[in-house]
Amino acid sequence: MKRRHFLGVLGGGSLAGLLPGLAAARPKLDLSRAEGLEVLKLSEAEWRERLSDKQFEILREGGTEPAFSSPLDKETREGEYRCAGCDLLLFTSDMKYDSGTGWPSFFDHVEGHLLTERDFVLLIPRTEYHCARCGGHQGHVFDDGPEPTGLRWCNNGLALTFVPA
Repeated sequence: MKRRHFLGVLGGGSLAGLLPGLAAARPKLDLSRAEGLEVLKLSEAEWRERLSDKQFEILREGGTEPAFSSPLDKETREGEYRCAGCDLLLFTSDMKYDSGTGWPSFFDHVEGHLLTERDFVLLIPRTEYHCARCGGHQGHVFDDGPEPTGLRWCNNGLALTFVPA
């Protein structure tokens, strides 16, 4: 069962009331779309044509790739990390760090290019983030990252493309 379908079965965020203490422990971010950033809307068929099957599962259905499966986790060159769905710049190499989790991780993001929502799929509230242009699921943000932000933007490698400097 795909993550988004599971949410529908559970009635969306209906578990929030059952776990208020845990919900408060996760980053509560109030992000907004960058001014002038146009939303990209494609049909399911157009997304399937544009993305590989695994990318479609992650970006359009909220899936997660296995830990340590992405070469972007160990990418150390200077460059940009862009949404694999629409090519929007999400992170730069200056924002990346090795979290040891097996997914590309960043302590900051390009302002206005990511949006967040609560996720209760694992019954523990998490903060999911997605591309502000195409809505593609990228990953989850946690409050266990390094300074200066203290955040860990934990991203699926298949949801990104890397453009070397």
